[in-house]
Amino acid sequence: MGCLKNICMAVLLALAIVGFISIGGGKLAKNMLNNFLNPPQNELVKRAEKVGDFSKINDEFELERAAGIMGYNGVVAEHKASGQKLVVVDTNNKPILTKEDILSDKIDEKLKKLTQKVKYQAFQVEELKITKRGTLNSFGKEVPYVKFEAKAKRLPIGEVAGIISVAENKDGDQRLLLSANEKKRYSQLISDEFFKAVK
Repeated sequence: MGCLKNICMAVLLALAIVGFISIGGGKLAKNMLNNFLNPPQNELVKRAEKVGDFSKINDEFELERAAGIMGYNGVVAEHKASGQKLVVVDTNNKPILTKEDILSDKIDEKLKKLTQKVKYQAFQVEELKITKRGTLNSFGKEVPYVKFEAKAKRLPIGEVAGIISVAENKDGDQRLLLSANEKKRYSQLISDEFFKAVK
């Protein structure tokens, strides 16, 4: 008797799905999923407000993602012409790096330890080296950064270059700043322009 009940439920469920799709439900579900995975820019800006004010960024940049993962809120943007990625992460009082780390002589060791933590993830970084130190403006303050070069594994590009920095917002909360691109295409001017607009 229980087997017959399960078969009847399966047939009813199949008929319900066919009916839903036949009245346009498939298209509705597809649109809802697409809007969730690729929300419009105004929705991304609203989500990004948890991390910072991105409303003043130039039209050359496009917000790609604004989401929370593993206790951190982050925003990923792209410079449309070059493909350079720019990331701002709210470390939520769980600092990944600190301003003191960036200024330290041991920053290369700290970054190598961090790359070991993501060794088995979707990407892998090897042979990371610090090539330069400098400052940029972000969240209305001048902050230090280190420029790096590394080899990327499991990605379509081989060598990457970029910067890592730590800034504080107006409430004193830390934000990790990261910008990277293929080594030959990385531009510090793009990084400076984007992070200066983030408040």
